[in-house]
Amino acid sequence: MTISFTKRRIWAVACVAALALIAWPVLQYSGVFSDKGDPITFGENGGAGTGAHGTLMPTGPKAGFRIANTVQDGTKIGVVTLDGKKSGFKGKVWVWAPKQYDDPKYAESGFPVLIALPGGNGYPVNYWMGTDLKLQSSIAQWSKEGKSLPFIVAMPVLNPDDKNYYDGSDIPGQPKMGTWLTEDVPDLIKANFRTLKQRDGWAFMGSSSGAFAGLKAVLKHPDKFKAVIASGPDIVPDSPLWAGHSEEKAANDPEGLAKRLTEAKGPDVYLAFQVGTKERTSMKNTKEFIASYGDKGPVHTMLREIPDGEHNAKTYVPSMGMGPIQWISEHMTGPTP
Repeated sequence: MTISFTKRRIWAVACVAALALIAWPVLQYSGVFSDKGDPITFGENGGAGTGAHGTLMPTGPKAGFRIANTVQDGTKIGVVTLDGKKSGFKGKVWVWAPKQYDDPKYAESGFPVLIALPGGNGYPVNYWMGTDLKLQSSIAQWSKEGKSLPFIVAMPVLNPDDKNYYDGSDIPGQPKMGTWLTEDVPDLIKANFRTLKQRDGWAFMGSSSGAFAGLKAVLKHPDKFKAVIASGPDIVPDSPLWAGHSEEKAANDPEGLAKRLTEAKGPDVYLAFQVGTKERTSMKNTKEFIASYGDKGPVHTMLREIPDGEHNAKTYVPSMGMGPIQWISEHMTGPTP
Protein backbone atom coordinates (compact mmCIF):
# COMPACT_ATOMS: atom_id res chain seq x y z
CA MET A 1 0.00 0.00 0.00
CA THR A 2 1.30 3.42 -0.96
CA ILE A 3 0.78 6.35 1.44
CA SER A 4 0.44 9.71 -0.21
CA PHE A 5 2.86 12.53 0.56
CA THR A 6 0.06 14.54 2.13
CA LYS A 7 -0.94 11.69 4.45
CA ARG A 8 2.70 11.05 5.41
CA ARG A 9 3.11 14.75 6.25
CA ILE A 10 -0.05 14.79 8.36
CA TRP A 11 1.08 11.61 10.14
CA ALA A 12 4.54 13.09 10.84
CA VAL A 13 3.09 16.33 12.17
CA ALA A 14 0.74 14.39 14.43
CA CYS A 15 3.63 12.33 15.81
CA VAL A 16 5.71 15.42 16.50
CA ALA A 17 2.75 17.09 18.22
CA ALA A 18 2.12 14.01 20.37
CA LEU A 19 5.76 13.79 21.40
CA ALA A 20 5.76 17.50 22.23
CA LEU A 21 2.75 17.05 24.50
CA ILE A 22 4.47 14.18 26.28
CA ALA A 23 7.78 15.99 26.60
CA TRP A 24 6.46 19.41 27.62
CA PRO A 25 5.89 18.67 31.33
CA VAL A 26 9.29 16.99 31.58
CA LEU A 27 11.08 19.83 29.82
CA GLN A 28 9.22 22.43 31.82
CA TYR A 29 9.98 20.70 35.13
CA SER A 30 13.62 20.16 34.20
CA GLY A 31 14.09 23.84 33.51
CA VAL A 32 14.46 23.77 29.72
CA PHE A 33 11.45 26.09 29.50
CA SER A 34 11.90 27.52 32.98
CA ASP A 35 9.92 30.37 34.48
CA LYS A 36 12.58 30.81 37.16
CA GLY A 37 13.02 34.48 37.96
CA ASP A 38 9.55 35.44 36.79
CA PRO A 39 7.36 37.49 39.16
CA ILE A 40 4.85 35.53 41.20
CA THR A 41 1.90 36.52 43.36
CA PHE A 42 0.45 33.96 45.73
CA GLY A 43 -3.26 33.53 46.35
CA GLU A 44 -4.83 34.96 43.20
CA ASN A 45 -8.09 33.33 44.27
CA GLY A 46 -7.93 34.92 47.71
CA GLY A 47 -10.95 36.80 48.94
CA ALA A 48 -11.17 40.54 49.34
CA GLY A 49 -13.29 40.37 52.48
CA THR A 50 -12.41 40.38 56.14
CA GLY A 51 -11.74 36.66 56.29
CA ALA A 52 -13.27 33.83 58.29
CA HIS A 53 -13.10 33.73 62.08
CA GLY A 54 -9.48 33.75 63.21
CA THR A 55 -8.13 34.74 59.78
CA LEU A 56 -5.76 37.62 59.20
CA MET A 57 -6.06 38.78 55.61
CA PRO A 58 -2.84 39.98 53.93
CA THR A 59 -1.80 43.26 55.54
CA GLY A 60 0.48 44.40 52.70
CA PRO A 61 2.51 45.79 51.18
CA LYS A 62 3.00 43.08 48.58
CA ALA A 63 6.55 41.79 48.28
CA GLY A 64 8.24 41.31 44.91
CA PHE A 65 8.48 37.53 44.94
CA ARG A 66 10.26 35.80 42.05
CA ILE A 67 9.97 32.13 41.14
CA ALA A 68 12.91 30.18 42.55
CA ASN A 69 11.73 26.59 42.02
CA THR A 70 8.81 24.49 40.84
CA VAL A 71 7.58 21.60 42.98
CA GLN A 72 6.51 18.40 41.24
CA ASP A 73 2.81 19.19 41.68
CA GLY A 74 3.26 22.49 39.84
CA THR A 75 3.24 24.76 42.88
CA LYS A 76 5.96 27.39 43.04
CA ILE A 77 8.60 28.39 45.56
CA GLY A 78 9.08 32.15 45.54
CA VAL A 79 11.99 34.20 46.83
CA VAL A 80 12.34 37.80 47.91
CA THR A 81 15.01 39.91 49.58
CA LEU A 82 13.52 41.17 52.81
CA ASP A 83 14.71 44.38 54.44
CA GLY A 84 13.90 43.53 58.05
CA LYS A 85 12.42 46.62 59.66
CA LYS A 86 12.69 45.34 63.22
CA SER A 87 16.04 43.54 63.07
CA GLY A 88 17.81 45.85 60.64
CA PHE A 89 19.01 42.75 58.78
CA LYS A 90 18.49 42.32 55.04
CA GLY A 91 18.36 38.83 53.58
CA LYS A 92 16.53 36.33 51.41
CA VAL A 93 13.35 34.48 52.29
CA TRP A 94 11.87 31.66 50.21
CA VAL A 95 8.16 30.86 50.52
CA TRP A 96 5.90 28.05 49.31
CA ALA A 97 2.11 27.74 49.53
CA PRO A 98 0.25 24.43 49.08
CA LYS A 99 -2.36 23.88 46.37
CA GLN A 100 -5.14 24.29 48.91
CA TYR A 101 -4.17 27.93 49.29
CA ASP A 102 -5.57 28.67 45.81
CA ASP A 103 -8.70 26.56 46.29
CA PRO A 104 -11.70 28.94 46.12
CA LYS A 105 -13.35 27.23 49.08
CA TYR A 106 -10.52 28.49 51.31
CA ALA A 107 -10.54 32.00 49.82
CA GLU A 108 -11.51 33.59 53.14
CA SER A 109 -9.48 31.29 55.37
CA GLY A 110 -6.09 31.69 56.96
CA PHE A 111 -3.41 29.00 56.68
CA PRO A 112 -0.88 27.76 59.26
CA VAL A 113 2.77 28.69 58.77
CA LEU A 114 5.84 26.51 59.21
CA ILE A 115 9.14 28.41 59.37
CA ALA A 116 11.77 25.94 58.11
CA LEU A 117 15.37 26.47 59.19
CA PRO A 118 18.45 24.70 57.78
CA GLY A 119 21.49 23.34 59.53
CA GLY A 120 25.01 24.27 58.58
CA ASN A 121 25.75 27.86 57.65
CA GLY A 122 22.23 28.56 56.47
CA TYR A 123 23.66 31.25 54.20
CA PRO A 124 23.50 32.43 51.43
CA VAL A 125 20.70 29.91 50.83
CA ASN A 126 18.31 27.92 52.96
CA TYR A 127 18.62 24.37 51.66
CA TRP A 128 14.91 23.67 52.21
CA MET A 129 14.19 25.88 49.18
CA GLY A 130 15.49 23.16 46.86
CA THR A 131 13.21 20.43 45.54
CA ASP A 132 15.76 17.65 46.12
CA LEU A 133 14.90 17.21 49.81
CA LYS A 134 11.18 17.02 48.94
CA LEU A 135 9.98 19.01 51.95
CA GLN A 136 7.23 20.79 50.06
CA SER A 137 6.09 17.80 47.99
CA SER A 138 6.04 15.68 51.16
CA ILE A 139 3.85 18.20 53.01
CA ALA A 140 1.56 18.31 49.97
CA GLN A 141 1.20 14.52 50.05
CA TRP A 142 0.83 14.30 53.83
CA SER A 143 -1.90 16.93 53.79
CA LYS A 144 -3.84 14.80 51.27
CA GLU A 145 -3.42 11.78 53.54
CA GLY A 146 -4.58 13.67 56.64
CA LYS A 147 -1.17 13.43 58.29
CA SER A 148 -0.39 17.13 58.09
CA LEU A 149 -2.03 20.51 57.89
CA PRO A 150 -1.46 22.29 54.54
CA PHE A 151 1.27 24.58 55.82
CA ILE A 152 2.63 27.67 54.14
CA VAL A 153 6.40 27.12 54.39
CA ALA A 154 8.73 30.08 54.98
CA MET A 155 12.46 29.47 54.50
CA PRO A 156 14.66 32.40 55.59
CA VAL A 157 18.43 32.51 55.68
CA LEU A 158 19.50 31.45 59.17
CA ASN A 159 22.74 33.41 59.50
CA PRO A 160 23.95 36.75 58.11
CA ASP A 161 27.15 35.22 56.72
CA ASP A 162 28.97 31.90 56.41
CA LYS A 163 31.64 32.67 58.99
CA ASN A 164 29.76 32.06 62.26
CA TYR A 165 26.69 30.54 63.84
CA TYR A 166 24.50 33.17 65.44
CA ASP A 167 22.20 30.73 67.30
CA GLY A 168 19.12 32.42 65.84
CA SER A 169 19.62 35.07 68.51
CA ASP A 170 20.20 38.75 69.11
CA ILE A 171 23.81 38.45 70.24
CA PRO A 172 25.03 41.86 71.45
CA GLY A 173 26.94 43.71 68.75
CA GLN A 174 25.84 41.27 66.03
CA PRO A 175 22.97 41.22 63.48
CA LYS A 176 19.71 40.57 65.32
CA MET A 177 18.93 37.14 63.91
CA GLY A 178 16.48 36.31 66.70
CA THR A 179 14.35 39.31 65.79
CA TRP A 180 14.76 38.47 62.09
CA LEU A 181 13.35 34.96 62.58
CA THR A 182 10.58 35.71 65.07
CA GLU A 183 9.46 39.20 63.94
CA ASP A 184 10.52 40.17 60.41
CA VAL A 185 9.91 36.83 58.71
CA PRO A 186 6.43 36.38 60.23
CA ASP A 187 5.62 39.99 59.31
CA LEU A 188 6.54 39.23 55.68
CA ILE A 189 4.20 36.24 55.62
CA LYS A 190 1.38 38.20 57.25
CA ALA A 191 1.81 40.97 54.68
CA ASN A 192 1.46 38.61 51.71
CA PHE A 193 -0.65 35.64 52.82
CA ARG A 194 -3.86 34.77 54.59
CA THR A 195 -2.63 33.61 57.97
CA LEU A 196 -4.10 32.84 61.38
CA LYS A 197 -4.21 35.45 64.12
CA GLN A 198 -3.52 33.08 66.98
CA ARG A 199 -0.27 31.25 67.80
CA ASP A 200 -2.06 27.98 66.97
CA GLY A 201 -1.21 28.71 63.33
CA TRP A 202 2.54 29.26 63.78
CA ALA A 203 5.36 26.72 64.13
CA PHE A 204 9.02 26.10 63.35
CA MET A 205 10.92 23.13 61.98
CA GLY A 206 14.64 22.74 61.50
CA SER A 207 17.65 20.49 61.58
CA SER A 208 20.85 20.75 63.63
CA SER A 209 21.56 24.44 64.35
CA GLY A 210 18.25 25.30 62.67
CA ALA A 211 16.52 22.91 65.08
CA PHE A 212 18.13 24.76 67.97
CA ALA A 213 16.93 28.12 66.62
CA GLY A 214 13.38 26.84 66.15
CA LEU A 215 13.28 25.12 69.54
CA LYS A 216 14.57 28.23 71.26
CA ALA A 217 12.16 30.50 69.37
CA VAL A 218 9.12 28.51 70.51
CA LEU A 219 10.28 28.34 74.13
CA LYS A 220 11.21 32.03 74.20
CA HIS A 221 8.07 33.25 72.41
CA PRO A 222 5.28 30.81 73.34
CA ASP A 223 2.81 33.66 72.93
CA LYS A 224 3.61 33.72 69.19
CA PHE A 225 4.52 30.12 68.29
CA LYS A 226 3.01 26.86 69.44
CA ALA A 227 5.12 24.02 68.10
CA VAL A 228 8.40 22.90 66.58
CA ILE A 229 9.83 19.85 64.84
CA ALA A 230 13.47 19.77 65.96
CA SER A 231 15.62 17.26 64.06
CA GLY A 232 19.07 16.32 65.37
CA PRO A 233 19.01 19.46 67.50
CA ASP A 234 21.66 21.34 69.35
CA ILE A 235 20.23 21.85 72.84
CA VAL A 236 22.41 24.65 74.20
CA PRO A 237 23.63 27.91 72.61
CA ASP A 238 27.18 27.38 71.41
CA SER A 239 28.10 30.33 69.18
CA PRO A 240 31.59 31.67 69.98
CA LEU A 241 30.08 35.16 69.58
CA TRP A 242 28.46 34.82 73.03
CA ALA A 243 31.89 35.38 74.64
CA GLY A 244 31.56 38.14 77.24
CA HIS A 245 27.75 37.99 77.16
CA SER A 246 26.88 35.21 79.61
CA GLU A 247 23.64 36.82 80.79
CA GLU A 248 22.28 37.20 77.28
CA LYS A 249 23.43 33.69 76.43
CA ALA A 250 21.51 32.27 79.40
CA ALA A 251 18.39 34.13 78.20
CA ASN A 252 18.61 32.12 74.95
CA ASP A 253 19.20 28.68 76.48
CA PRO A 254 16.32 26.24 75.78
CA GLU A 255 16.87 24.52 79.13
CA GLY A 256 16.47 27.73 81.10
CA LEU A 257 13.56 28.80 78.91
CA ALA A 258 11.79 25.46 79.43
CA LYS A 259 12.31 25.76 83.19
CA ARG A 260 10.85 29.27 83.29
CA LEU A 261 7.90 28.28 81.09
CA THR A 262 7.16 25.38 83.43
CA GLU A 263 7.32 27.65 86.46
CA ALA A 264 4.99 30.11 84.73
CA LYS A 265 2.59 27.23 84.00
CA GLY A 266 2.18 28.03 80.34
CA PRO A 267 1.23 28.60 77.67
CA ASP A 268 1.49 25.05 76.37
CA VAL A 269 4.05 24.30 73.66
CA TYR A 270 4.58 21.14 71.63
CA LEU A 271 8.14 20.04 70.89
CA ALA A 272 8.50 17.15 68.44
CA PHE A 273 12.06 15.83 68.39
CA GLN A 274 13.47 13.37 65.89
CA VAL A 275 16.99 12.00 66.08
CA GLY A 276 18.79 9.27 64.16
CA THR A 277 20.02 6.30 66.18
CA LYS A 278 23.52 6.99 64.83
CA GLU A 279 23.48 10.49 66.34
CA ARG A 280 24.73 9.45 69.75
CA THR A 281 25.48 12.87 71.22
CA SER A 282 22.30 14.47 69.94
CA MET A 283 20.24 11.49 71.12
CA LYS A 284 21.75 11.66 74.60
CA ASN A 285 21.22 15.41 74.93
CA THR A 286 17.68 15.26 73.58
CA LYS A 287 16.66 12.46 75.94
CA GLU A 288 18.13 14.34 78.89
CA PHE A 289 16.20 17.48 77.93
CA ILE A 290 12.95 15.51 77.62
CA ALA A 291 13.57 13.77 80.95
CA SER A 292 14.13 17.11 82.65
CA TYR A 293 11.39 19.23 81.11
CA GLY A 294 9.06 17.15 78.98
CA ASP A 295 5.44 16.61 79.98
CA LYS A 296 5.85 18.06 83.45
CA GLY A 297 3.50 20.91 82.70
CA PRO A 298 3.16 23.12 79.63
CA VAL A 299 6.21 21.68 77.81
CA HIS A 300 4.86 18.73 75.83
CA THR A 301 7.35 16.52 74.01
CA MET A 302 7.63 13.54 71.73
CA LEU A 303 10.69 11.78 70.31
CA ARG A 304 10.95 9.75 67.14
CA GLU A 305 14.11 7.68 67.01
CA ILE A 306 15.00 7.16 63.35
CA PRO A 307 16.40 3.64 62.79
CA ASP A 308 19.95 3.89 61.41
CA GLY A 309 19.31 7.62 60.95
CA GLU A 310 22.22 9.99 60.47
CA HIS A 311 22.68 13.72 60.98
CA ASN A 312 21.34 14.98 57.65
CA ALA A 313 18.21 16.50 56.12
CA LYS A 314 17.59 13.49 53.84
CA THR A 315 17.10 11.41 56.95
CA TYR A 316 14.75 13.87 58.60
CA VAL A 317 12.16 14.66 55.90
CA PRO A 318 10.72 11.13 55.44
CA SER A 319 10.71 10.65 59.21
CA MET A 320 8.58 13.76 59.69
CA GLY A 321 5.72 11.90 58.04
CA MET A 322 6.00 9.04 60.53
CA GLY A 323 4.61 10.90 63.51
CA PRO A 324 6.12 14.33 64.17
CA ILE A 325 4.20 16.43 61.63
CA GLN A 326 0.92 14.74 62.45
CA TRP A 327 1.51 15.29 66.17
CA ILE A 328 2.09 19.04 65.86
CA SER A 329 -0.76 19.31 63.33
CA GLU A 330 -3.16 17.82 65.87
CA HIS A 331 -2.30 20.64 68.27
CA MET A 332 -2.52 23.44 65.70
CA THR A 333 -5.24 25.07 63.61
CA GLY A 334 -5.74 24.53 59.90
CA PRO A 335 -7.72 26.34 57.19
CA THR A 336 -11.50 26.39 57.35
CA PRO A 337 -13.58 26.03 54.15
